[in-house]
Amino acid sequence: MSLGRRLENLDNGTNNAQDNVDKENQEQLYGLFLTAAAQPLKAKTDLPAWSAAMDAGLEAMQKYGKAAPGDRTMLDSLWAAGQELQAWKSPGANLQILIKAVESAEAAAEATRNMEAGAGRASYISSARLDQPDPGAVAAAAILRAILEVLQSQDA
Repeated sequence: MSLGRRLENLDNGTNNAQDNVDKENQEQLYGLFLTAAAQPLKAKTDLPAWSAAMDAGLEAMQKYGKAAPGDRTMLDSLWAAGQELQAWKSPGANLQILIKAVESAEAAAEATRNMEAGAGRASYISSARLDQPDPGAVAAAAILRAILEVLQSQDA
């Protein structure tokens, strides 16, 4: 299955007004992330460049999204993955690092269940609705998982 099709399947089809606003905000943040991440990849596309791309994307998300790791947002899972991807800057790096990064992102997304919201949608909705992991963090981890699965299928 292609990456596009996998990502398409992540949309759960919610249609209420607040979900649509939140989806637009997430799309803008992903746009910022991807625009910044693209810059290091213009010159090289080796693993260290991909690590630098993740760093650039995370920096842009923090700067313009005004969130930090631990704020119960999509940044939590992306940050955890980014920490693992630092190993791509070392010689001998391989796809195993991405596997660890995805696992870290998924664990960080689950950990948002126990966090107090400091930014994002969770910071202004009823605390009674905060008994689940942050949806943005879960979505970011799912995107990383989809990328991993596509890369693994290409390796096979």
